[in-house]
Amino acid sequence: MNVLEHLEPKSVFRFFEEMCAIPHGSRNTKAVSDWCADFARARGLEYHQDGDNNIIIIKEAAPGYEAAPPVILQGHLDMVCEKRPGSTHDFKKDGLELYVEDGFVKAKDTTLGADDGIAVAMAMALLDSDDIPHPPIEAVFTIDEETGMYGAFGLKPGTLKGEILLNLDSE
Repeated sequence: MNVLEHLEPKSVFRFFEEMCAIPHGSRNTKAVSDWCADFARARGLEYHQDGDNNIIIIKEAAPGYEAAPPVILQGHLDMVCEKRPGSTHDFKKDGLELYVEDGFVKAKDTTLGADDGIAVAMAMALLDSDDIPHPPIEAVFTIDEETGMYGAFGLKPGTLKGEILLNLDSE
């Protein structure tokens, strides 16, 4: 697609656009969860993907930050699936058709999924970077938040080590 390649920060919008190409409505998160697992594998990052499709990606601290406490970055993989009347878009199998209008990223005839795709994209940009200093990171991406927080409720106690959590699904 590369519709968003001119937007900054480039890495965030690159990952957001990649994610938007994958159908990821509530209760349809297997493909996007697998995309996250592929991302982690390709970079040699530790990851844990559970049977619900929640995924945790772990990145060790940057040099000089090894003693810092781990930070949890949290976002969710699902999106609200609404479309204009008459649209033939099928959220189960079609990615989103993105465009930029008047400085805003939009999706043709559908919701955008920036809640919470942008959080996933921001965390992935940080996980992908080799030049941003950071403490140990646990990026946790849950499923089905839009329909009842089922992914968050499904996380096993003790799965995460960090005590500082930044919920990136916020205004």
